[in-house]
Amino acid sequence: MQTVFARLGILSMALFGAATFHHPAIAANADYPTKPVKIVVASAAGGILDTVARQVALGLSVNTGQQFIVENKPGAGGIIGTETVAKSAPDGYTAGHIATSHAINPSVYAKLPYDTMVDLAPVTQTVNLTNLLVVQPNLPANNLRELIALAKAQPGKLTFGSAGVGQSNHLSGEILKQMANIDIVHVPYKGSAPALTDLLTGTISMLFVDALSAAPHVKAGRLKVIAATGLQRSKALPDYPTLSESGLPGFNGNSWLGIVLPGNTSPEIVQTLSKETARVLNSPDVRDKLLSQGVEPVGSTPQEFRAFILKEMERYAQAAKAAGITPQQQ
Repeated sequence: MQTVFARLGILSMALFGAATFHHPAIAANADYPTKPVKIVVASAAGGILDTVARQVALGLSVNTGQQFIVENKPGAGGIIGTETVAKSAPDGYTAGHIATSHAINPSVYAKLPYDTMVDLAPVTQTVNLTNLLVVQPNLPANNLRELIALAKAQPGKLTFGSAGVGQSNHLSGEILKQMANIDIVHVPYKGSAPALTDLLTGTISMLFVDALSAAPHVKAGRLKVIAATGLQRSKALPDYPTLSESGLPGFNGNSWLGIVLPGNTSPEIVQTLSKETARVLNSPDVRDKLLSQGVEPVGSTPQEFRAFILKEMERYAQAAKAAGITPQQQ
């Protein structure tokens, strides 16, 4: 297993109807881009969303001859940064790099300041992220079967952390509870980083967290991996069995990242940015670097990414409802 983590180093055509914000459509320029492009990252600097955005931005800058600049706008589960993109001119010069929360937020917030599928045009899914279910080393469970047995023997005693109510790792924990029929207690934090800190100190029992964040702690023996998320084993982490193959068929707790543009952006610009991003993601050096970090490059078309987001919105709506999450004010 350690050899796996040794590689982890440092780490529909989009919906083009009239947008709520009534920006006029801007005609596509055959030479797009002709000036710097801003990529708004809906999270703080240093996280996986930011890290991948900067790798993609660098490749786009090299390939197009125009600068792609990352700007971080964290807060409110990605809503603040996403709203900035939704309200920007649809000229292709303000894009957003969004995460799984993009598909979750419509189910956990009573009202968003934008329409997810109208005011934002899906461009491409950049990467697929395998998360790991990790526990304290002294927890007497070394695989999913033993963890479920332990939870059933001690109902209400084991805890799982999350980045906050309604975040993807919270819903993964809720899905685990439902599928395994176990009673484990949710402990929300303001981000995955403080949850990981509390797991390391023994305050909570388990956490779903991205492989890149978990890697140094697993290597050092400070955390144990129970299983990986996803319906199939990760190409980046093939040594770890999935929860789906370990007794919970169909369990999918993977996360993803992707690029969006303002909703009324011309199809030509959307397609151009999608193709250029896919070209970056599929270049051997970027692909190898991402895989070495536990991240799988995707590079889907706008049509594929739109269909994927709709499917994810439906999946998380069902999970939020089953978890009894009441939509809250943003």
